[in-house]
Amino acid sequence: MPPLPDDVHSCTLRWPAPARAHFDALREIVYRVADRAGVGALTETLKWGHPAWLPARPRIGSTLRCDWHETMPDRLSLYVHCQTTLVETMRTLYPRAFTYDGSRALHMPLAQPIPGDAVDHCAFLTLTYHRKTA
Repeated sequence: MPPLPDDVHSCTLRWPAPARAHFDALREIVYRVADRAGVGALTETLKWGHPAWLPARPRIGSTLRCDWHETMPDRLSLYVHCQTTLVETMRTLYPRAFTYDGSRALHMPLAQPIPGDAVDHCAFLTLTYHRKTA
């Protein structure tokens, strides 16, 4: 796993320790999934001020963002593009793994372990969203 980019690191330093711990676990899952899915290199950056991952090659997958915010201090949120079916799919497959917000957000409570299998599957579906299947 590559070093955390400085801008992403600066962003997450403002978060409380439980949010940073969830972020670290999430980041490991995302990189492991990208390798397993064969999407190639990931771009890790800030999008809308949130840590985000997307395949560096175009037309492979969509962006997965994550955020912690002081207005919702008890959870870490994952965001996907709202014009995809990703949240609908996750809501169907994992109705209790997250709380959902519309068509773009999945929220994880910081007081519970990260739902690893569900996060893994969400990352896989997101990072391969545009890949053509044969």
